[in-house]
Amino acid sequence: MNFYNDNKSLKFYLSHPVMDKIIKLKERDFVDSDNDNLAPVDVEDAIDSYDKVLEIVGDLAANVLEVNAEDVDHEGPQVVNNEIVYAKGTQKNHEAMRDAGLYGMSLPRKYKGLNFPYVPYVMAAEIVSRADAGFANIWGLQDCAETIYEFASEEIKEKYLPLINEGFTCSMALTEPDAGSDLQSVRLKATYYDEHNCWRLNGVKRFITNGDADIQLVLARSEEGTSDGRGLSYFLYDRRDNAVTVRRIENKLGIKGSPTAELVFNNAPALLIGDRRMGLIKYVMSLMNGARLGVGAQSVGLAEAAYREALEYAKQREQFGKAIIRFPQVYEMLGMMRAKIDATRSLLYETSRFVDLYKTYDSISKERQLTAEERQDMKYSQRCADMMTPMLKLFSSEYANQIAYDCIQVHGGSGFMKEYKCERLYRDARILSIYEGTSQLQVVAAIRFVGNGAYLKRIEEYEAMPIAEELMPLRQRIDKMKESYLKIVETADKFGTSSESYDFLARRMVEAMGHIIMSHLLLQDANRCNDFEKSCKLIISSAEAEIAKILTFVENFKEEDLALYNA
Repeated sequence: MNFYNDNKSLKFYLSHPVMDKIIKLKERDFVDSDNDNLAPVDVEDAIDSYDKVLEIVGDLAANVLEVNAEDVDHEGPQVVNNEIVYAKGTQKNHEAMRDAGLYGMSLPRKYKGLNFPYVPYVMAAEIVSRADAGFANIWGLQDCAETIYEFASEEIKEKYLPLINEGFTCSMALTEPDAGSDLQSVRLKATYYDEHNCWRLNGVKRFITNGDADIQLVLARSEEGTSDGRGLSYFLYDRRDNAVTVRRIENKLGIKGSPTAELVFNNAPALLIGDRRMGLIKYVMSLMNGARLGVGAQSVGLAEAAYREALEYAKQREQFGKAIIRFPQVYEMLGMMRAKIDATRSLLYETSRFVDLYKTYDSISKERQLTAEERQDMKYSQRCADMMTPMLKLFSSEYANQIAYDCIQVHGGSGFMKEYKCERLYRDARILSIYEGTSQLQVVAAIRFVGNGAYLKRIEEYEAMPIAEELMPLRQRIDKMKESYLKIVETADKFGTSSESYDFLARRMVEAMGHIIMSHLLLQDANRCNDFEKSCKLIISSAEAEIAKILTFVENFKEEDLALYNA
């Protein structure tokens, strides 16, 4: 079994036409190939390298991570002598991935990384999540290395980035007992001591994933007398300094192998990342976008696992003399599960490609001046990444919950029993629409792109892309959905974009646009490979119904209706 080789969709997205451009930029037109045996000589060589590494990830995911997942769920981590000790299976997973060189995948070779673009790295995250969504948090927090690479001093980068490849774990310590989604309220104090030339941290952090990690990125209040985001800076804490108390590990519903801790910083020495006062405004926002991309991969991976569990069970389980997959109520559920996964996976890799482009351009800009065309492309890619990321996080996490729910439904009563994997998948899925920004916060992030027309402009770009003649009827159906979307927005605009009514309708507008975007993306995929045509048709049919429902609601909504919802 191999979780990469058994999924043709991953190879399909790895060969997307835009990958040529991404790889050439990432490899700086292959300048390292003359003096580094690990560096690719051309695009084909790079794709071959990604393919081989993803095969290793797929093998480990299927034959190590997935095998350990059930025991990890039962055992969980514990605190021993003020240190978090992983479950035995988690430790085996970590060692297997470390020994395979799968930490620091996206870092430059200079820091012992593989110099992979985001697309193959996100694929690895999806594969790992399919095996064990809880372990995906531990492995996936190597994203913190990207923040260090982008914003830290060269001295910090040279000291800490090579450690990632050696298996040093990471975490981001952001939230506090009174500062969850509202990070502007962070109170943990950072004080600079001139005599020691050192920052020290004091305070409490709560709900910290992989909280006792070796390398911790900490958001703290560095400016006396401030109470908002402008007084926050970002710091690196080294666990080897032994200045943090692990107060407890939270007892969670799911992803039990991933320790979520409450931490007390006791005059902990720390290194400033980047500039003071930019902790939340710049660095955490960048990190959170990466984390939301990671949750997108985690959601798609878990959904894939749930779908395959349901499909296999439906083929084997017989009722009334035939396998239950032959009952329309069951195969309809399975068909929509498959279509939702295809839709969100297409959105996942569309977002990843935009992230690849703008981050690579940003890295190049530190080596040389970008051309006017490159600067324009970077700004465009970043804008697209910024607007696609909340859409991805919203839909992928909500769909993963729906698919995990339907997986249990296909199993019937057996799905409610602990001996079936779908019960664990259902519990693991629930956090996806909560952490790294709830679904409601993703709407807040996305609605501005409705208001400024950025989503609509992107839709027009999809409409300009060529497709086969036989697919034109599908595009025409999407065009009609766009007309309904314009009516939805026009009706909502009448209430005023700063009104409570507009905010109330925001999720419906964002969801309507999301349905159209995913329909277009699957249409483009079907144009490249007819394997996606079935899912494309199902998603378009579902989207038509959802947008019609939204339009009816919005057109009949009155401001006084808000009182009906006021508890």
